[in-house]
Amino acid sequence: MNATAILHNIGLLATPIGSCAKGGQEQGRIALIKNAYLAMDGPTILAVGGGDIPEGIAGPQTERIDAGGALLTPGLVDCHTHLVFGGWRQHELALKLQGVPYLDILKNGGGILSTVRATRASTLDALVQKTLPILQAMFRGGVTCCEAKSGYGLSLSQERKQLLAVRRLKECQPVELVSTFLGAHAFPEEFEGDHEGYLRLLIEEMLPAFAQEGLIEFCDVFCDEGVFSAEQSRRILRAASALGLGLKLHTDELRSIGGAQLAKEAGAISAEHLICLNEEGIDALAHSHAVAVLLPSTSFYLDKPFAPAQRLCAENVPVAVATDFNPGSSPNHSLLLSMQFACYKYKMAPEAVLTASTLNAAAALNRAGRLGTLEVGKEANAVLWDAPDLDYLFYRLGNNPAKAVLRRGVFYGF
Repeated sequence: MNATAILHNIGLLATPIGSCAKGGQEQGRIALIKNAYLAMDGPTILAVGGGDIPEGIAGPQTERIDAGGALLTPGLVDCHTHLVFGGWRQHELALKLQGVPYLDILKNGGGILSTVRATRASTLDALVQKTLPILQAMFRGGVTCCEAKSGYGLSLSQERKQLLAVRRLKECQPVELVSTFLGAHAFPEEFEGDHEGYLRLLIEEMLPAFAQEGLIEFCDVFCDEGVFSAEQSRRILRAASALGLGLKLHTDELRSIGGAQLAKEAGAISAEHLICLNEEGIDALAHSHAVAVLLPSTSFYLDKPFAPAQRLCAENVPVAVATDFNPGSSPNHSLLLSMQFACYKYKMAPEAVLTASTLNAAAALNRAGRLGTLEVGKEANAVLWDAPDLDYLFYRLGNNPAKAVLRRGVFYGF
């Protein structure tokens, strides 16, 4: 079979290998191929190798694309974002600089609730128009798949509006979007004195409606101090599981209240944030199938401790890295910058961080079978970087050296 296109003269191809999340030392073991080529059959990788292209792969109709000696990696996967929201929260910067705790900001009507008001005031069209250029910038930074959580509507109609915005965005730009329901992000102001009433709304109305409408693939819960207790989170996750949804947990960001243990118990695909993760939580994750999704940009922006990445790696827990892009605690949509933070603050080697933001991130979205590596049979999603080697990506802090992106075999040059 002849390839439809071949990317050749790749100076160095760097990729994890496999179709499941990697932890411990395995996370840092990647394939490095010099003078490489990548052959594609439409959206699928047909062949990968180094040196001369074997006979029989290129035909008279095969498009040849010269990589110019650049670095090639798999397309990046941002597996934790709050992509769609109204407004921004730059007015909270002064409070954060003064050291005002997040929960105090939330109690005074700021934080998530501030964004809820702005999102509710936005139309569906306005949300799409605001988010589209952000997604385009993420794509230019190498992101080919991105999770998008709801959680700024906190009512049936407003959560649906966010989820419909994600559905529209799937149709008008190249980044693959994964929709996660996070109605359990905070208790809305109108349910301040009736938390049980909001739990019923989540479990009995929102979850069944959005699952039936095909608007969501995963359900997430903010299981932490001042938000949803472990028992409340358990009830929501059980309801979501009964509907066939994948399970995720925002947890151990503000305080450890048993969220990591709940992730193990519930069979969650990921446990996310984990700044305050304790030894009991690490042990739970080590005996679970969950990917630990770490968000270094959030720790940096909030001037909080960084999650215990080295302890997780020592226990062979697969670690993923994502941006946590949102208007409050991480207004950063550059996954490469988050990867650089992970390298410097988690003390993770570039090879391990590459796995964290490709294969392991894909596994946290149940997509490791087709995304996250440059291997035969996987989708042809890749980033061509103006870099001589992998270390250069992490050495040039804050730089975006992406030259081009392959998305399902289509070449987008910048």
